Amino acid sequence: MEVRENIPILELTTMRLGGKARFVLVVETPEDVKKAHDFAKERNLPTWFMGGGANTIGRDGGFDGVVILNKIKGIFVKHDGKVIPIKDFKGETDEAETEFVGMGGEVWDDFVKNTAELGYSGIEAMSAIPGTVGAAPVQNIGAYGQDLAQVVTEVEVFDAKDNNFKVLKKHEMNLGYRCTRFNCGEDAGRFFVISVTVRLKKDQLKPPFYNSLQRKIDENGETDFSPKNIRRLVTEIRESKLPDPELIASAGSFFKNVYLDKAGVDAAEAKGIPVWRNADGTGKINSGWLIENCGLKGQELYGFRISDKAALVLINETAESYNDLKKARQKIIETVKEKFGYIIEQEPVEIGGNKE
Repeated sequence: MEVRENIPILELTTMRLGGKARFVLVVETPEDVKKAHDFAKERNLPTWFMGGGANTIGRDGGFDGVVILNKIKGIFVKHDGKVIPIKDFKGETDEAETEFVGMGGEVWDDFVKNTAELGYSGIEAMSAIPGTVGAAPVQNIGAYGQDLAQVVTEVEVFDAKDNNFKVLKKHEMNLGYRCTRFNCGEDAGRFFVISVTVRLKKDQLKPPFYNSLQRKIDENGETDFSPKNIRRLVTEIRESKLPDPELIASAGSFFKNVYLDKAGVDAAEAKGIPVWRNADGTGKINSGWLIENCGLKGQELYGFRISDKAALVLINETAESYNDLKKARQKIIETVKEKFGYIIEQEPVEIGGNKE
């Protein structure tokens, strides 16, 4: 376990904002996680669990506590009653479904790549989402019609409250849209994700697809819907729209989409607002569409630019203060509410708790 002291949070997060964290502990094994928790407990300091920092915002005041960085690596397959490294699995099985295990510190997109190339469907539309495997259940990540809740079976965690390791089954995770047991309610921040297990099918997606993916397929005349090819198409879409957070300071999609009940879907469509309908009649509005149709796309606000390629993305061009982000965020929210009547919400979490 590596112990670092007085580390700027802006160095740990892709939005590149935030003062110093008192301690940063880098953990590479489950045993390290227990040691890190004991380290914080001995000093009576709060903890904050973090992966790649792609969906995390730092504040100017920093964090007077212990940031525990998840660097636990490994991708495995449950096969013939054993858990084996994915490199030793050739996909030769009669089973229609197979469980794959990603350790929490693995890059999420590497996990998707490995499973898609073996021909397994279930997470290929979530290709190129920045961050780690361990962050996936925290946010219940999703894209292009897929989300983790559809495939996750269990998550191994360290429980900071009970000071032990345990396995949470899907029904224990409260997986909602960007709100789960891991980040909402009384258990927020309680669990450090050691590994995530998903059950995937040797299959492929079937049309119709999520709007932007369907357009890409139609434009290119695509007929190959294998996991590997869907992954390629989704990656191309995301690369054309979203800045690489390693190169350009941003936190990916900054606002959550607007979820609607059946009546809300009907009302939105009556106003000419595009809605993605679910099978049960509920649906969602892409908040990027709302922002763009407020005329904000490409605008600069307090050192942040609303991306001219994807209006959901805020790019930190010159801002150095959380207060700048706060003002830019509020301007966008107020503009959307004034024109369309919807209140859009920030997606990235903020170190230390709810946004200021």
